[in-house]
Amino acid sequence: MEARCWLSSPLVPGRGPGGASKKGRSAGRATGTAKVAATGRYTPPIPRNVKKSPRWHGALILALLILGGFTIILNYFKALPASPTNWYLLGGIGLIAGGFALATRYH
Repeated sequence: MEARCWLSSPLVPGRGPGGASKKGRSAGRATGTAKVAATGRYTPPIPRNVKKSPRWHGALILALLILGGFTIILNYFKALPASPTNWYLLGGIGLIAGGFALATRYH
C-alpha cells in the first residue's frame, strides 16, 4: 500500500499533483498577462529629469565632510581657540553627520 500525503492528493481543490499550487506568484508573469489592480495605490516612477540634484549639492556634501574632519583634527592639535574641548568634537561630528544626511538625498 502506498502512503500519500493528503496535500498531494488531487482531491484537494487548488492543488495539482505533488502538492504544487496551480495559482502562483509567477503564473501571470510567464504569460505576460499580469495587470496592476485598479486600487488607486499605484505610484508611477519619477522621471529621471526630475531626479536631478543641483550642482552645488555635491560640493556642499564634500565641504561638510572635510570641514568636520578638519575641526576634529585641529581640536586634537590644539589649533583652535580654547581647545581641546568636547564642543569642537561635537561640532565636527555634527558637520560630518550633516554631510552624510545630504549624501542620502543626492541624485
